[in-house]
Amino acid sequence: MKHIAQSWKALLVTAALTLPTMALAAEPAMMKDGMMVDHHGMTLYTFDKDSGGKSMCNDECAKNWPPMMAPAGATAEGKWSVIKRDDGKMQYAYDGKPLYTFIKDTKPGDMTGDKMKDVWHVVHESQK
Repeated sequence: MKHIAQSWKALLVTAALTLPTMALAAEPAMMKDGMMVDHHGMTLYTFDKDSGGKSMCNDECAKNWPPMMAPAGATAEGKWSVIKRDDGKMQYAYDGKPLYTFIKDTKPGDMTGDKMKDVWHVVHESQK
């Protein structure tokens, strides 16, 4: 009986430590310092030419503005959605707007792409 009680306690501790991590994994991005960032801390952007939940940033554009790719099996939840790109891969979108990072942002917190050509914008907390 003592062994069963110890096993039960170990199971409960494992669940308590694992469940919060699983809940955080459901959100593909987070807010930091007033802007949306991916799990590496890199700033996320939207592109004004995207519309109707479709990415217009492909080929050379996507090399400079890497899409925030969604893993296989990712599902929509709340304001988050998953869109299919022209190449057939899946990309995260927030509030219907596909999300991207910028190749010239080299470290977490960089936002050198904000207002680039007046069509690229950092996702700010006020938009959440």
